[in-house]
Formats: sequence, structure tokens, C-alpha cells
Amino acid sequence: MLQISRIRSEKENIATALKKRGWDDSQLDILNRVIALDDDRKSVQSATDELLSRRNQLSKEIGNLFKSGKASEANEAKSEVETLKTTIATNETKMSAIKEDIEAILLSIPNVPNILVPNGLTESDNEITKDWTTTLPELPESALPHWELGKKYDILDFELGVKLTGAGFPVFRKKGSRLQRALINFFLDEANNQGYEEIVPPLLVNEDSAKGTGQLPDKEGQMYHVTKDGLYLIPTAEVPITNLYRNDIVREDELPIKLTGYTPCFRREAGSYGSDVKGLNRVHQFDKIEIVQIVHPDKSYETLDQMVGYVETLLTKLELPYRILRLCGGDLTYASALTYDFEVYSAAQKKWLEVSSVSNFETFQSNRLKLRYKNAEGKNQLAHTLNGSALALARIIAALLENNQTDEGIKIPEALRKYTGFDILN
Repeated sequence: MLQISRIRSEKENIATALKKRGWDDSQLDILNRVIALDDDRKSVQSATDELLSRRNQLSKEIGNLFKSGKASEANEAKSEVETLKTTIATNETKMSAIKEDIEAILLSIPNVPNILVPNGLTESDNEITKDWTTTLPELPESALPHWELGKKYDILDFELGVKLTGAGFPVFRKKGSRLQRALINFFLDEANNQGYEEIVPPLLVNEDSAKGTGQLPDKEGQMYHVTKDGLYLIPTAEVPITNLYRNDIVREDELPIKLTGYTPCFRREAGSYGSDVKGLNRVHQFDKIEIVQIVHPDKSYETLDQMVGYVETLLTKLELPYRILRLCGGDLTYASALTYDFEVYSAAQKKWLEVSSVSNFETFQSNRLKLRYKNAEGKNQLAHTLNGSALALARIIAALLENNQTDEGIKIPEALRKYTGFDILN
């Protein structure tokens, strides 16, 4: 959520940046609207403060007037106090309504894209910042996509998932389950080696947590909602992990705070269809390891580069062809100021699959979360928050199965073998 003070001081720059997201002048007028509402709030607040001061003054005088035998004047003052109380109550109600309107507007404004964000409205406008430097794997015509390989080796069952729950809820079994667990342990160990504290968070969060990281109101229709209890199944571990520090003030010397966690993730993926949802390409439940950092504002873009480099090492160790994209304004998520996506090449499908997003949210989340640090001067400042997938398992498994298929079975990358306990899946 943007701060009103920033909207006031940087309105023109913010408007220019939001045009990268496809906002037009009519939408940008909302910036003027929120400033006008804040002016109204200040005016009402100022008038209320004067009324409160007058009421307090009269309240002190009333007793003295009675003691001095000036009952008539005292009663007049009491009558004025009652009138003031009514006006103050009316003003407070008005201020509350204005604050609600301001918050509703601020919640509707996405984050301001960083200057590095490319212009463009669709994924075709994303910039490839790094590409696989060697030849992409080529498979024989007889090669199978991962959903057929899953059936062939009895490690992945989509039909059973439909029986148990519905489409988009795959069942892993036998060596497929071990491969899944191996990847989870590999990613967590790598994160621990990089100094991330491991968290096991709840899989459901309340509305405040969903608002804090920007899932509400932006992605309300994409989350599974337990309406009776008012809870949401998490779409990513970013939500509960970042909210660990909601309403907290940390010391400057505690930064950076580095957290990681493995969780299942749940997404409705409403509106998805076609070949992109085949097999593990797009599912409603999948496992993911998330990395989160809370950092000093001066360090956040340096940290973003470090996080991108870290995710790159994971894909290198898994021996998967990958590319890195800088997302354009139109493809940028609601809460992000700058995002890098990682895609791995799926050789049997001959397509790139997104497996990670690494983003800097600057103060957008921390302002919602009221997540601050106390600087050297003793003042409270908003921290910057970042997160990244490291990594999402479903499409990683799809690429591993497809790219490494041989006549003998699926070859397991060297880095995973101590976790799987086997070199080949057959």
C-alpha cells in the first residue's frame, strides 16, 4: 500500500510509472481523489482539535464558576460543552468514514513499478535478461511428456487425484513421492546453508494476513476461502512467513531477516484452460519452498540481485536449462515493484515453464503490515520486503522427468541422488 505522503510528494512520477501497468488518465485521477480526501480529513481533524480544546477549557472553568457563585454562567458553559460533544461526535463519525474511503482507495492502487521495469502489457513484452548458454536438450520423437511418463513409471496419477478431489490435484506415489521429498529437502538444505531460518507456518491465514502481503483485495477470487471461519488457504508461504513481523518494530542491526519455509500452496487458477493446464503445468495444489527477506531500504535491490543469483544456482545444480525474465509493467504482480521470473525448458513439450518469481516489494507490503525498524536516530522507518520461489516443485518435476528420460528410465541429477537414494527412476 502506498503512503499518502509519497503520493503527495511524487504524484507525477507515480502516475508515469503506473502507466507502465496500463493505467490511463481516468484511472490515475484516483491519486487526486485520495489527496482531496486526505485534505478533508486534515480539515475535519483540525476543526475537531479546536473543539476538543474549547471543550476541555470550558470543563475546567465550570467548576470554578460554580464555586464563585456564577451558576448562570456555569450552566451556559455546560450547555456549550454538550453542544461541543455533539459536534465532536459528528466530526469523528465523518473522519472515520473519510479514513475508510482513503484506505479503500489506497488498497486499490498497485505498487509503483521500478524504473527498470520494461514497458509493455503482456508476457511477450518481458525482457530476457539471461538465457541458457548451451544447446537446449533435444529428445527423440518417441519422447513422452511428463504426464505420460508419470503413468509409465507409476509415479504420478492425475485420475486418482480427480477421484479424491478434482482436476488439478495430482497424486504422487512410489519413486515419484521420493523425488518430491528429495527436492523439498534439497531446497531447504540449500536455503539453510545460505543463512535462511526455516519456518513451518500454518497453511491457513486470516484476512489481516492476506491483506498484509497484498493478496487481498487483489487476488480474492484466486484463493480458497473457508467462509465459515473466515480463513484462506495460502497461495504461497510468503503470506504467513512475511506476516510473522506484522505490527512489529525490529532493530536496525537485526536486518536483514532471512526466512524460508516449505508448504503446500493452494490456488484456484480460475480462468485457466488449454494446453497450459496439462499435467503439472498448472495445478491447484503444489509444493513450494519460499525465501523471504526483510531488509534495510538501502539494501533491497542489492538483496534482490543476490536472491536472483541464489535461485540461479539451484537450477544449475539441477542441470536444468533456464532463462531469466524481467517482467514488464503489464505482467507485474499487484504488489511488486520489480520481478524476475525463472523459466525452465520442458524438452518433451518444447516450451518454457515458469518455476520461480523473485520480487522486491519495497515498502508496499511493510506499509500494510506496519512492519518497521528503528534507525540509528531512534525513528521508526518502513522496512523493505522481498520474496522468491526457491523453488516451485510441480514444474521442476515436469522438466526433470521430460529432460532426463532415457531408454533405461529417468536419470536423477547428481545433486539430488543423496536425497532420492537412487540414480535412475524406473
